[in-house]
Amino acid sequence: MNTVPELVTLHVWRTSRAALPRALTRMALDPRRLRAVPGVRFGKLLGTGTGTGFGPGDADLTRWAALTVWDSPDAAEGFDASPVGRAWARIARSAVRVDLRPLTSRGEWSGRRPFGDPPGGRTDGPVLALTRARLRPARAVTFWKAVPPVAAALHAAPGLLARFGVGEAPLGWQGTVSVWRDPADLVAFAYRHPEHRAAITRTPTEGWYAEELFARFAVRGVVGDRTVLGWAADGDPETLRGNA
Repeated sequence: MNTVPELVTLHVWRTSRAALPRALTRMALDPRRLRAVPGVRFGKLLGTGTGTGFGPGDADLTRWAALTVWDSPDAAEGFDASPVGRAWARIARSAVRVDLRPLTSRGEWSGRRPFGDPPGGRTDGPVLALTRARLRPARAVTFWKAVPPVAAALHAAPGLLARFGVGEAPLGWQGTVSVWRDPADLVAFAYRHPEHRAAITRTPTEGWYAEELFARFAVRGVVGDRTVLGWAADGDPETLRGNA
């Protein structure tokens, strides 16, 4: 499917540690139910982490996410009333929804191109970058060793509003979500920071990934408690200017 969706949503829930058994049950039952929600083209339930190591020790067992590609914005309005939306609302202490418009995307996820072939384009407000990869088991150790310098550089990058790791499984199916004040800050880190450039250069020679996807989105809106993303509640109050 190469059609560019009008709307992609990222739902993120914060749960208590006491709710971990219920959250794990939801992670087992809800992937298929998410894909069955009317209007969903593509959907993934994701665990999260700090994004500093991508190993089991990096996991955040109190934060969970769903990335969903919709047929239309109207269809997305039905998520909260869906069985998946209601189930997560019952166990969440806080939650946030990020509305996204695809700007660029390359690669595949589960053999699909869920965000189509976006033509690029400009945006005046914040952007979200998504990286996702399925590691080759034989190359996983070298990949994990390469992550800490890049993660440390990302943490200190100018213009970074929020970042965390995501994964479909505890090992080998990992990615990152990062939110930036504007596209210039993202470009400056991605293509000019020496640690990140070194990792990009190593990727084709090391053969880390069996499948990979890199996408960039305009942030159209944030509804709910954005501190769930790690985004400071009192920071950058006008960061959504121009993207609504």
